[in-house]
This record gives sequence, structure tokens and C-alpha cells, in this order.
Amino acid sequence: MLPTVPLRFADDAAFLADLPYDPSVLFFDELTAIELGGDRLRCRMPTLQPMPITSAQRTHPVRHPQHVAGAVMIHATGMFGFVHAYYVLGLRHHEGWIGYGTHIHRVVFRKLVTPGPAPIEATCLISKKRVGKTRCFLRYSFEFLHEGQVCYEGEQSAMWIKVDEATPLLDALGGGGAA
Repeated sequence: MLPTVPLRFADDAAFLADLPYDPSVLFFDELTAIELGGDRLRCRMPTLQPMPITSAQRTHPVRHPQHVAGAVMIHATGMFGFVHAYYVLGLRHHEGWIGYGTHIHRVVFRKLVTPGPAPIEATCLISKKRVGKTRCFLRYSFEFLHEGQVCYEGEQSAMWIKVDEATPLLDALGGGGAA
């Protein structure tokens, strides 16, 4: 069953506890829409919050104005994948599910986003999915808008794998085990 939106992540303690990263790097504050049976999601990303890399920029008003770093947007897409896996697919990190990006097929940064009161409005569309009992493959298309203009577009793939003590992640991926 899909959650009721809008949904503020700060109000969902179970979701925040299940994140594979500290909530400070979730970057999104709200799931604003779920459409197409869960294949399209929208989230809001405030730009005034502290962000790694962005906060470390050595800025210059002409040559290097402060902006939301591209690395932050790439990381945000991975967190968006987790939002989809958690709320739509029902995959829980505490039950052994973990996702890893496998391919960045295309990334385009269309404009610099100056941190300020206007949030980024992000959309994630699931363009391919294969859902199994212990593995799920997804291909995502992303579009991030800032002040009505596209600032980021991308297509990426990720693999979600269920691991346990008998099959640790590196074994599940085919690269684990001590020699």
C-alpha cells in the first residue's frame, strides 16, 4: 500500500531509522507525489541546508559562485532510489535489502543552483524494473527543476540485493570471501 502524500520524512521515524546513511545526507525533506502506480515519484530538496562539498566550496562571485555541488545531486539520486524502494517496493534495509548504483548512463547539469529559499523539485521515473525475491534491478530517469528550469537530468541503474549472515553482500555480488 502506497503512503499518503505529501509525506514529510522528518515525521517518519521508521524510514529515517532504516536509511543506510545518516539522515543529514538524505537532502530531501518531503515526498510530494506518487504517480503511475509508484513508477513516478516527486520529492522536494531544500537548498539552504548544510551540504557536504557545497559547504566546502571556495567561492568567488564571478569565477566560482556558490552552488549545489553536482556530487550532492548524484548522491541525492541514490537516496531517491531508496525512497522508491522503501515506500513503493517495501524493501527494508533492516531486513537485509541494500541497493547500489551500477551504471550512470547519462548525466546533464543544466544550470547552477544557488542555495536559497527556492527548493529543487525532483522527479524520479522508473523506466525498467525486474523484481525478484532476493534481487531487484531498476533503471531510473531523473529530472530536477529549480525555479521552473531543469538543473539536472540523468539516467541511472541500480541493483537491490537481499543479504543475510549466510550470504553477505560481497558473496551475493560474486566478489567476496577471504582468500
